[in-house]
Amino acid sequence: PVCSMGNSSSRLYSALAKTLSSSAVSQHQDCLEQPDSTQLDPIDPKDLLEECQIVLQKRPPRFQRDFVDLKKNAASNHRPIRVMQWNILAQALGEGKDNFVQCPMEALKWEERKCLILEEILAYKPDILCLQEVDHYFDTFEPLLSRLGYQCTFFPKPWSPCLDVAQNNGPDGCALFFLKDRFELINSANIRLTAMKLKTNQVAIAQTLKCNETGRLFCIAVTHLKARTGWERFRSAQGCDLLQNLKSITQGAKIPLIICGDFNAEPTEEVYREFSNSSLNLNSAYKLLSPDGQSEPPYTTWKIRPSGECRHTLDYIWYSQHALNVNSALGLLTEEQIGPNRLPSFNYPSDHLSLVCDFSFNQDPDRLL
Repeated sequence: PVCSMGNSSSRLYSALAKTLSSSAVSQHQDCLEQPDSTQLDPIDPKDLLEECQIVLQKRPPRFQRDFVDLKKNAASNHRPIRVMQWNILAQALGEGKDNFVQCPMEALKWEERKCLILEEILAYKPDILCLQEVDHYFDTFEPLLSRLGYQCTFFPKPWSPCLDVAQNNGPDGCALFFLKDRFELINSANIRLTAMKLKTNQVAIAQTLKCNETGRLFCIAVTHLKARTGWERFRSAQGCDLLQNLKSITQGAKIPLIICGDFNAEPTEEVYREFSNSSLNLNSAYKLLSPDGQSEPPYTTWKIRPSGECRHTLDYIWYSQHALNVNSALGLLTEEQIGPNRLPSFNYPSDHLSLVCDFSFNQDPDRLL
């Protein structure tokens, strides 16, 4: 069921000035109830991919991206855990607010764009999928991905900017999906991030999973921090709050941790340093693609708005470097592939690139931090 909440007079950026009323949050409760997709038959991913390709037959083919092998030691005896991080671009924002001046509106049509998103997911077959800006969870992602074998969780922003757009499809938020045949859910927490002791409009999901093959526990988290310049201290406070929550959930990093997110922060920002220097002993997986293993990619988002061209590194996959190894990471699209009109486009459905990593457990789990 579509959750209709159009023409709301919400103000996303007033989160600092006031906490949101419980009545405003309660309006969203009908959007939080999960429809039961367990009665639906499983889908063969090949069949779904074929359906998507039929819809997309007039569009250019998918770009080729290759995995970079990062293994430094002997191969693990167990299958790696593939994690995908992606801000997929909320449909209401893409069509209504984001003003991608070089992207034809035709390229943003949901019926085709959703197939581009699904095609990307199906191509890389993640065991765990972390998405931001999801505003078609109940009518698209939950019904389809649950039939592909994923357990699905969604946590909307309390006051989503999508609600300001006419004909919106409800609030956007973070979504987390994991394959039920690979993992068992031990614990799940929906976290409303705070800053300066006030609840904010940004959220996170953190789930403790048990890997069925190894019996090992680990925590996977997804988040999307506050956007825009001028909000650096706010993002820093949100990051501190998330780290505090994750310290508690992982018992001070006794449980290995993977954090996926659009942090809306370049590596020069304070919130990046907080994660780099945290007692949770985190590293950013995509640094390993650089020659010295110390530099983030030059961009994870690239778009053109009326104010000009924006090319930034904002998206990250953080991981417990004492407990997990990064076996490989998916290379980014080149500038030539992205093209002069940048993202999104007929070729690529979002203004952010997907990040994909294969992880394995350290073979010496008792090694100290």
